[in-house]
Amino acid sequence: MLPDCLSAEGEQRCRRLLAGATARLRARPAAAAVLVPLCSVRGVPALLYTLRSSRLAGRHKGDVSFPGGKCDPADRDVVHTALRETREELGLAVPEERVWGVLRPVHDREKATVVPVLAGVGPLDPESLRPNPEEVDEVFALPLAHLLQEQNQGYTHFCRGGHFQYTLPVFLHGPHRVWGLTAIITEFTLKLLAPGVYQPRLAGPELPRG
Repeated sequence: MLPDCLSAEGEQRCRRLLAGATARLRARPAAAAVLVPLCSVRGVPALLYTLRSSRLAGRHKGDVSFPGGKCDPADRDVVHTALRETREELGLAVPEERVWGVLRPVHDREKATVVPVLAGVGPLDPESLRPNPEEVDEVFALPLAHLLQEQNQGYTHFCRGGHFQYTLPVFLHGPHRVWGLTAIITEFTLKLLAPGVYQPRLAGPELPRG
């Protein structure tokens, strides 16, 4: 049974579990930060995702992601980066008190550190958002119940030169496939929100090494 992640008790449990990492990681330098928006869509707990614009430069154009981006020297910390980028990309202003904490950082192929910031953004209609068309093609939500169903979970095995290198999770059967760093962060989030429900078929994502 899915726990009530949006209850005051559920929020306090998550804040408590994240407190140590948040205090340790919040002010550390990082290349980028993303907001993991936990919302309620028509009363259903969900995570909010974006589809990056196909007109962007770089390898991540057209990918599913969480709102976020590069840390600016003017940002106070990674939380400020995640909230600023969310406001710029989606027009969604999330007060800092809605931030539950910092999740485990992930690293892209260039070894740059990306810090996920979990926030409870409350009831939301994704269609009411007005994303910046230069950065975002689409905004959509995936219910936690969907993400937690085993038939919607998979893994991609990556090889190089004919040799197995690493495995990453992937979430299927939504409007768009969730993969890469966004899927890793989704997995971290599900483990936190629904520890007794989310049982990945592997012990966890094996991240790229070198």
